[in-house]
Amino acid sequence: MLLSITSAKAGLKTQVKATAFRLFSSHSPLGAKKVVADSEPVMLGRPSNNLKGGIVGLANVGKSTFFQAITQSTLGNPANYPFATIDPEESKVIVPSPRFDKLVDVYKPQKTLPATLTIFDIAGLTRGASKGEGLGNAFLSHIRAVDGLFQVVRAFDGQEIVHIEGSVDPVRDLQIISEELRFKDFEFVMKHMELVEKKARSQVKSKSVKDELATGNKVLELLDSERRVFNGEWTNNEVEIINSMALLTAKPSVYIANVSEDAYVDYVLSGYSIEGNQRLKDIQKWIDENSPGDALLPVSVSLEERLNQMETEEERLEELELLEVPSALPGAIVQLRKSLNLISYYTCGPVEVREWTIRKGVKAPGAAAVIHNDLAKTFIQAQVSKFEDVVAAEGKDTVLKAEGKVLQKGKDYVVEDGDVIYFKSGAGKR
Repeated sequence: MLLSITSAKAGLKTQVKATAFRLFSSHSPLGAKKVVADSEPVMLGRPSNNLKGGIVGLANVGKSTFFQAITQSTLGNPANYPFATIDPEESKVIVPSPRFDKLVDVYKPQKTLPATLTIFDIAGLTRGASKGEGLGNAFLSHIRAVDGLFQVVRAFDGQEIVHIEGSVDPVRDLQIISEELRFKDFEFVMKHMELVEKKARSQVKSKSVKDELATGNKVLELLDSERRVFNGEWTNNEVEIINSMALLTAKPSVYIANVSEDAYVDYVLSGYSIEGNQRLKDIQKWIDENSPGDALLPVSVSLEERLNQMETEEERLEELELLEVPSALPGAIVQLRKSLNLISYYTCGPVEVREWTIRKGVKAPGAAAVIHNDLAKTFIQAQVSKFEDVVAAEGKDTVLKAEGKVLQKGKDYVVEDGDVIYFKSGAGKR
């Protein structure tokens, strides 16, 4: 398939293979996979510990209802017509964490602060969004503002809920979303390269300019092969260039298959197997071919909505016990956080137990900066204990130190998921 976009300035269609690659002189073909030699790989996406997730999908597939359930809120407008949501709704969700709960149980602190993740409910996409159809560019700009995606796709029947495409076909819907995001990314890359080329006309092309053009052409080829930027092979330098473009297909995705309540119960009781559900098998096949490595999570949004409307947690637990299934929402939150390469470390004591969020690979001063920038600037040492050791010592510092379970770590220490840390800085111990 050839990608085609409409130029906002000229109103002309440009066929990728026929024209786009001839616009720039630093074409770099997709060849054998490059081995990244850099010791510390740069990650796709914003270099931030405060990353956000967005819920996307075609209109009327259950996005806003899923948002209400996962955030336990009454925000959003889950009406039975397309584009009921126009401006994105925002809410924070608590990240389920058995380790945090255990540390709270050990320390019994006066104050507890679990980790959270910000979730946006984004208006429904429609075929042609990249060319302005439906909510068009507004929708795509909202996706550009988040870091990872819940892609919700409808996998249940029911004539009472109108499907914008006229029938239930999750693979078709996934293909529409994929194409629209790739079309828009193609446009973003072309505009970026035009600006780079324009700046380079008045001077001798530097290596950085040539690198940007080569990377842009490599991205265009990847998009033309119907692949997502997130699934490409990139060097650190290429990742930094790609990050400057804020591309839609560079974001990790978790695929939410909105199934009926009966289908969800069958899925759980069969040992979380999709073999008995042809639609789920088709969705998984599409993911394996088009977004390899990304997770598929079947969720009954109607069940989660019903649970969310119950007045007490006891009622919800009783209903789940009756059905012999757990809620799918905690796993969805954890999976999106994992896809964003986010991990946790803890600060603990009788006054407060808190879970802090950082990106995987962050060193001790960077982790300290999440608490306060001054801690990074005046960093002296990180005193690190492992979660299991803290629990075994019942949180007693004297026991941990006597057993050699408090490790003294410097600026080069890469914080690990589950570390319990005390930072020493020029301003004192935190």
